[in-house]
Amino acid sequence: MMNDYGTLHKSNGRYALRFERFFPHNTEDVFHVITNPSYFSQWYPFATGEMDLRLGGKIDFDDGEGTTYQGNITDLEEPYLFGFREGDDLINISLVEQGEVCRMVFTHTFNDESWAVNTAAGWHRCLDVLDQIVNRHPIKWQDNSAKLREIYSELLKTEG
Repeated sequence: MMNDYGTLHKSNGRYALRFERFFPHNTEDVFHVITNPSYFSQWYPFATGEMDLRLGGKIDFDDGEGTTYQGNITDLEEPYLFGFREGDDLINISLVEQGEVCRMVFTHTFNDESWAVNTAAGWHRCLDVLDQIVNRHPIKWQDNSAKLREIYSELLKTEG
């Protein structure tokens, strides 16, 4: 499993968790997995699989507890950039081809630092599953939430 830990950054009173992952595929293939609604709903929390993939398009979410909501696509430049707003939060995924690999930078910008550790642990797990999907491995969610929260408690304390 991947062990590429995210980092926390503060800018203009907001916080950003940033993760980098590398895939042995071209940007087109990785972009397709990231933006294909059926794949997206397998790795992205609360995604329903309903997505209007265009600038300004909507993405439907369901928290599983009766609340549904929409995000909207703010950046879309195939096969390099996919970004959207989910409430006050911004998600930005950029892809760069570097030789034989695709470098993905995943950034989640949000307001409340108190959620950073839990959010980092959650994204780490989701991006591990994205890695499995991109590499055509069977999806297996690891039972490592508590361990990741412990790791991120230490990592983010020294970076924040």
